[in-house]
Amino acid sequence: MKRSQISDNYKWDLSSYCKNDSEFVSRVDLLKNYQEKISSFEGRLSNDDCLFDALDLDSKLMLEIEPLLNYAARKRDENLANSENSELVALIIKVNTDLSVAGAYMLPEICAFSKEKLTSLINNPRFRRFRLTFKSALRNKPHVLDKERSALITGMGDFLGGFSESYDNFADADLKFNDIIDSKGKKHKFTAAKYSLFMRSKDRQLRKSAFTEQNSAYGRNINFLTSLYLSDVKSECYFAKIHNYPSALSCSIHQEEASEKVYFKLIDQVHKHLPILYKFYAKKAKILGYDKFYIYDQMAPIGKNLTKKYSFEASLDLIKQALAPLGEEYVKLLDKAKEERWMDVYPNDGKASGAYSSGAFGHHPLVLLNHTDDLNSVSTMAHELGHAIHSYLSNQHQIFEESEYVIFVAEVASTVNEMLLKMMLLNNSNSLSEKRAIIDEIFSDVKSTIFRQTMFAEFEAWVHEEIEKGRTLSKDKLCDKYLELNKLYFGHKVKLDDAVKYEWARIPHFYRHFYVYKYATGLISAINIVSRILNGENGAVEKYIDFLSSGCTSDPITLLKNAGVDLESDETFEKVFSFLNELLKNFNYIY
Repeated sequence: MKRSQISDNYKWDLSSYCKNDSEFVSRVDLLKNYQEKISSFEGRLSNDDCLFDALDLDSKLMLEIEPLLNYAARKRDENLANSENSELVALIIKVNTDLSVAGAYMLPEICAFSKEKLTSLINNPRFRRFRLTFKSALRNKPHVLDKERSALITGMGDFLGGFSESYDNFADADLKFNDIIDSKGKKHKFTAAKYSLFMRSKDRQLRKSAFTEQNSAYGRNINFLTSLYLSDVKSECYFAKIHNYPSALSCSIHQEEASEKVYFKLIDQVHKHLPILYKFYAKKAKILGYDKFYIYDQMAPIGKNLTKKYSFEASLDLIKQALAPLGEEYVKLLDKAKEERWMDVYPNDGKASGAYSSGAFGHHPLVLLNHTDDLNSVSTMAHELGHAIHSYLSNQHQIFEESEYVIFVAEVASTVNEMLLKMMLLNNSNSLSEKRAIIDEIFSDVKSTIFRQTMFAEFEAWVHEEIEKGRTLSKDKLCDKYLELNKLYFGHKVKLDDAVKYEWARIPHFYRHFYVYKYATGLISAINIVSRILNGENGAVEKYIDFLSSGCTSDPITLLKNAGVDLESDETFEKVFSFLNELLKNFNYIY
């Protein structure tokens, strides 16, 4: 549909962020005036009054920049073909970069403080708002560049961040797909937004056509995409090196105060438990009556009951029912999301594909969806509302400077919602066909989120390591490695389509370095949390809501431990894989 054909009730409301484009330009122009002001504190931060004023101004600028960035970026995503909206994004990014360059001296100056002074500032009530800045300075002392190099690197962000944007523009606006054909020879228009629908079709030929075309389209552009991705990786490795990190992975994990131990423990534990996935596909092949099970069969439906259509309203009602164990106040926030129009619901011509949650402190969250009325769309809505409510609660309970949680914990909130939804559907099911279909959905989530994202993480770590060792990579090496990993993760009984080797080129999160593994740790954490909540463990809900309300008041590993999840322990992983084994074992009809 054209966007004009969609009711405003199903579009997000950006008015609290900015009323219109004219106001946007005026507010951006005002921001330009602060470049000189933020520069005026340079060399004076050793004075406590100047330090406070500089940090206070920096916070106030971010409180203005964030809603403007969201307004422009969300308008752009409504229609990626609209160049005027892209120009708004470029305008605010340019101003943000200029202000960042003007304030580039701040971190080096603060990091130059002695440990004693930084410790004193952390404990100083006057500077309570900025304690995380000083804690970060203590941690990052070995990695902070001097003022000149810091300003130079900050200025580069305006164009070296363009790899991800180039990929998004290519994938959402320029990439062309061919029509696909079903078993009766009928042609279907293929779009990225319809991919999951095609892959859940009962028509095996349609699934094969969709899988092959989705990946082959990227294969037809593999030279460009290889160059784009490797340039992005080289940039990331370079910046990690000049900031004195041993690797890009180390840099990424250090910035979130996460743990390299968790990254590699995840890969090891998933390797150890790959037979669970092999067993599931063997059972699914038997149910479907297939002698040979192909990679494009993994999402094939096994129960007619899950083909039911869900309107937006019906989807929200189902989600509210599923999330009731989280308490009345949580469910009220789901109604608030509808009433205040947090969500942009339906796909329209030119709209960004996929789904996400975004927002700014002091404003309601924003959720992009491409709802197609199937159960997968319901699950996606639950997922993104998990992010949105996480942000809402953190913003309500924390000051601005401590409200923004890191990505490592973000995927916990979203996947708790998904698991609660699936477990409710399973517990309320009353037929063999329905139970099979729900178990299939749960394992589809597990495959996509734990096994698949770990495979992505392994691929990503390999690419960065090869670059850091000075080895030359090509499209063939990337495709060969990716195919090799697919063979490992799917096992020898799942037949691969050759086009799968191009799949790595269509993963947008590869342009957000070392992001994908957090989906896997998020679901592992979520399964632990959901199990305790549904088992009625005393205090489990309260601990989880406290976790959602904590922002970045502690490091993510500690926040999860407070919620009852220790990702540095083998036991945590074993519990999850034991749960999956029991799911297959106890429901003997899956056999």
